Parts: sequence; structure tokens; C-alpha cells
Amino acid sequence: MGIGVWQLLIILLIILLLFGAKRLRNVGGDLGAAIKGFRGAVKDGESDAPSESAKLNKNDSGDVIEGEVTNKEKDKV
Repeated sequence: MGIGVWQLLIILLIILLLFGAKRLRNVGGDLGAAIKGFRGAVKDGESDAPSESAKLNKNDSGDVIEGEVTNKEKDKV
């Protein structure tokens, strides 16, 4: 009982008449570029990001920092 092929074609024709082919092409291109950029960022983020424990346990020189947080309220900005 879902949407049939004819109903889908009629909906697409109405959208085409309302917005025009050029505007729909621009919207489609922008949407495709946004999805491509998002996928690339997710892929780069997974491969480049060190684990959370490695980020928390090392300072800039690579030495291990030992200790514990005694008051978390002071660290909040």
C-alpha cells in the first residue's frame, strides 16, 4: 500500500515545476558535496585520532604524567 511509481513521478514533477531544474541541480550538488565532506571528516577522524587514554596520559614532550584530579570544578571554563 506504499507509494507507487506513478505517485512518486507526480510528486517529482510537482517539485520540478515549483523549484526548477537549475535550482534542484544546485541543491543536489551542494547536498552531495556536504555528504562527501562529512564522510571524509569521519574517515580522517577515525584514522588520525589517538586513543583517549594516550591523550590524557602524555604531555607535549611525551612523558607520562602521574597524579589524580582532586577538584574538577576548577578545570571547567
